[in-house]
Amino acid sequence: MARMELKIEKLVYGGEGLGHDSGNTVFVPYVLPGETVSAEQIEKKKKFVRARLERVVAPLSERIAAPCPHFGVCGGCDYQHIPYEAQLEYKREILRETLRRLGHVDWAGEIRTHGSPAYGYRNRAQWKIRSRERTEGSPAISASAAKKELAIGYFRPNSTALCAVEECPIVSPLLERTLKALRSPLAAGELPRELREIEVFANTADTKLLLSATFAGFPSRADEHAARLRSLVPEIESLLFHDPGRDRMELEGPGFVTCEAAGETLRVGHLSFYQVNRFLTDELVRVVTDEEAGKLACDLYAGVGLFALPLARRFERVIAVEANPAAVSDLDVNAGQASRIVVRAGEVERAIEKMKDRPELIVLDPPRAGLGQGAPARLARMSAERITYVSCEPPTLARDLAVILLGGYEIRSIDLFDLFPETFHMETVVKLARRR
Repeated sequence: MARMELKIEKLVYGGEGLGHDSGNTVFVPYVLPGETVSAEQIEKKKKFVRARLERVVAPLSERIAAPCPHFGVCGGCDYQHIPYEAQLEYKREILRETLRRLGHVDWAGEIRTHGSPAYGYRNRAQWKIRSRERTEGSPAISASAAKKELAIGYFRPNSTALCAVEECPIVSPLLERTLKALRSPLAAGELPRELREIEVFANTADTKLLLSATFAGFPSRADEHAARLRSLVPEIESLLFHDPGRDRMELEGPGFVTCEAAGETLRVGHLSFYQVNRFLTDELVRVVTDEEAGKLACDLYAGVGLFALPLARRFERVIAVEANPAAVSDLDVNAGQASRIVVRAGEVERAIEKMKDRPELIVLDPPRAGLGQGAPARLARMSAERITYVSCEPPTLARDLAVILLGGYEIRSIDLFDLFPETFHMETVVKLARRR
């Protein structure tokens, strides 16, 4: 593999630093702008090279030691070598550049930034489970022992190889205790060998858990395994076993926990989406919904009703559209608290086509893929007075904004919520209004 020494010019969306070598654009992780690094080429495309960081030849003075011993091997975090306030500044720069470069959205105004505690913030985690493999520096074990011993952790960067972890500083205290409670029983063979993934979600108080276990083949003696998991993690409120190969699910418990957000109580089930930062959800809801009022609002990609419920206190009627059947079930229950909410189950794109009413406000919170093809133009034709776009993916936000702006809107404000400290991810709230 080719080795190179280069100076990092800037950070880009995706967690890497950008530099140049021999006419090639080179992307390197775990770096800072201004540093000179030694890197090894791992992938070469026509227009760029991806490289693995070998050594920081000339580090910046602001570089810090990562608190997690797995940083750089585990694929979960990107920025633990950067002080938190600097992370926020870099993210603002990356957001501004991404909007300009991909959407030709040249926003010169303020990007209001909402920070979070840098660690212990995640209320949801997905842990992969695989047979333990010998890693560099680990003691030799027999093939039979390796086959029997299961390990838990995250995938390595750009890989499906497991990085077994002993701790995870970014998850909530309850999730951290759960991770540690599962490690030894998995290694000792006390849990089913068919286990492939455990997903955990904690309620707002960090006292109760939804635990979803995914298997490659549904285990025998499922009741015994469920009892064992509950003995290891007494905070489990509801337990779901899932074998996707046979499309089989078994639920033990109510199937949901309740969460508090901006004065509302929401039911959240195993398969429903909910924001993962336990510290910033209230503030996100307030920025999206406060100072809004009128006759009709549309909450598209409504999830369990995080925005629809507070909007129902401000509008005479709220139409909440959601496609995920599990989320629709939770949304129906949550919307029962507010008679002003009309729930429509189905794809947002189809709902937009059928919409006859003209809302004063449209709230959008799509998945990472953004709005479907043609949806931004159809939204613009609905002629809502205001659109608030909540995005977790700047590149798709830039693409969609470009079309919405051409449809007669202008940006009024941009807020960056750092829902994912120590990673390159960010949440953006863009408020738009029709041009007069």
